[in-house]
Amino acid sequence: MPEPSPSLKRRGRLFRFGAALVVLLALAGYLAVQYVTGGKGAPGCRVVSGGDGRAAYDFTPEQAVNAATIAAVGTGRGMPQRAVTIALATALQESGLRNIEHGDRDSLGLFQQRPSQGWGTAKQILDPTYAAGVFYEHLAKVRGYTRLPLTVAAQRVQRSGFPEAYAKHEPDAELLSAALTGASAATLTCDGRPAMTRAAGPDGVRAALVRDFGRDVLQPAGLEVGATTAPAPSPAPGARTVTLPVDAGSSAAGGRDVRRRGWQLAHWAVANSSALHIERVRYGGREWTAGSTDSRWLPVASGGAGGARGAADAVRIVTAQ
Repeated sequence: MPEPSPSLKRRGRLFRFGAALVVLLALAGYLAVQYVTGGKGAPGCRVVSGGDGRAAYDFTPEQAVNAATIAAVGTGRGMPQRAVTIALATALQESGLRNIEHGDRDSLGLFQQRPSQGWGTAKQILDPTYAAGVFYEHLAKVRGYTRLPLTVAAQRVQRSGFPEAYAKHEPDAELLSAALTGASAATLTCDGRPAMTRAAGPDGVRAALVRDFGRDVLQPAGLEVGATTAPAPSPAPGARTVTLPVDAGSSAAGGRDVRRRGWQLAHWAVANSSALHIERVRYGGREWTAGSTDSRWLPVASGGAGGARGAADAVRIVTAQ
């Protein structure tokens, strides 16, 4: 039998190399999808009940970011915790708390809102802040919604073909809303492994805070909205800390319970830790550190830099760069 020609040998080697490359790329793609969507080996988040901690809900960093936005928008509109629970249960049912670009007919986003039904443009609906805001706008028009069963309140907004489906998400939504409105302290943790995105740094954290809470979240304590003041000093080169004062005089507190506001901001930072490359969060005498054992909130010694000063302490967010 004649020997294969050199050109055939080269083509054979190229074919085997190409096949191996395709397999490697497919494997890399699979691992990337698993990492992002919460498959095996992906970073994760957990929220537990504030009492005995027996009830728990595990979710992905993507879900955490969206849940934190929904809660921030709700409290920013002065909506009660029950409203946030209804919104979170609705988004869990409609999209799994993922900002998806498809759905039944022209349904889109966290709440599967439809441009053809007057919810906004496709671009607006795919903005989680807008989507949450328009959901609360409709919910506020439902008379007595805080006293209605969750399925009834959600259905009067959504007009779903499966109204009873919202009920199964109520326990998880209650855990999330308690943590993300600050009603329960030190109950939300994440692995905090950075997502496959470019590090945001302190400026990225501030931009995300303003996106979810509005500019008041960055106001110095005691400064009324619209008041003038000397410009804040520029952060030192390499500074990685974002400090959010939370006390009775802070416009960020908005007259609401100070301790709840502090824990809402602290839990928001942990929920966004993978997306924004946040390494540490400190508030109220406790600190969360990315990658630590079960990502617990551990007590910190009082008196040190940024130590415990009671419930009216500042929230300190340390980024990777």
